[in-house]
Amino acid sequence: MELLQEVANISGKPGLYRIVKPGRAGVIVESLDQLHKREMINANAKVSVLKEISVYTEDVNKATPLGEIFLTIRKDFGLKIELDTKTASNKDIFDFFAKVMPDFDRERVYPTDVKKIITWYNILSENLPELFEEKIEEETK
Repeated sequence: MELLQEVANISGKPGLYRIVKPGRAGVIVESLDQLHKREMINANAKVSVLKEISVYTEDVNKATPLGEIFLTIRKDFGLKIELDTKTASNKDIFDFFAKVMPDFDRERVYPTDVKKIITWYNILSENLPELFEEKIEEETK
């Protein structure tokens, strides 16, 4: 899951982006979709690297890294999550996430957070499949 270090979410922009390289005025990113559009993101933009994101657990002193959650989803649900985040109720969203991460903190994790995780997983699974292949190879050694 080291590739997550190169993948970012940019506040105010849909989708995920691969960080290509830093520039003078910000960072150059490439969209993780069929277009692979490159653009310069201003240094003032809020860029969140997926490797640094964790999800709260019921244990206040512990959080689960996003990479581990993605691997659990891959193992339990395969290549794509079929849950439609636009029409699913909050109960459906939390029921799904409870199967993936039973100990998530239901007070500090919001339905919008889980929707993002589902959307990000589907984007990564479709456009960056090598992210998951790496871990599978390590496990078979």
